[in-house]
Amino acid sequence: MIDSHCHLADPAFAEDLEEVVARARAAGVTGGLCILALGDAAEAGQAERLRELWPGLRFSVGAHPHMARQFEGRPAGLAPALETALRDTPAVRAVGEIGLDYHYDLSPRAVQRDVFRVQVRLAREAGLPIVVHTREADEDTVAIIEEEGGGAVRGVFHCFSGSSALAGRALELGFLLSFSGIVTFPRAAALREIAAGVAPDRLLVETDCPYLAPVPMRGRRNEPAWVTHTAAAVADMKRLTARELDEQVTANFTGLFGG
Repeated sequence: MIDSHCHLADPAFAEDLEEVVARARAAGVTGGLCILALGDAAEAGQAERLRELWPGLRFSVGAHPHMARQFEGRPAGLAPALETALRDTPAVRAVGEIGLDYHYDLSPRAVQRDVFRVQVRLAREAGLPIVVHTREADEDTVAIIEEEGGGAVRGVFHCFSGSSALAGRALELGFLLSFSGIVTFPRAAALREIAAGVAPDRLLVETDCPYLAPVPMRGRRNEPAWVTHTAAAVADMKRLTARELDEQVTANFTGLFGG
């Protein structure tokens, strides 16, 4: 099984990182994509440690919409920092997570859009997929991907919790949808219906740890080992065996992010 989106370099794992990785591997999680915040030296240091602990882990680097405000008035200034990070981060496979978040609005919306544009453009130039975060910003997210991606950029809408309309547009753009522990929550019936309708070769599963622990671990710090709970729920929705879903998700992940 693959955890397609985790924040293992987060301070939440600083005290027991080795144990967390050991539990993941013991649970049959062979690898994943670890998200790194652009310009975060502490996370970059943890990435070095993670490479030694878990060779199957891959990395993605980007400026989250919450941190877009750091580039207010100078969105182009992000480009050299991101280019350097992509060059210097071993096993980097994507740009992300990037996108728009109009729910929390921790960065001005216009700044978010400018920063997102720069990063989609750079991903296109680098030939890398993008990991998309979008919340209450469907139209602008899709428009920027279309305008800056030019039909060449692919990626994943991570922790998908949007509408069926957004799911359809993302799939039309050639993107995958990744489902987190949210899909196991009692009130997520509409999301389960969307997941059930996604073709097996277009989906991924993730933890988004340390957030969003799935049922039956809800309320606790999430970790990659628990992606198996989300995978089991999605397999049931898709009427697939656990092994069938595992093989498909692994193939999907490798096809998008490489080995």
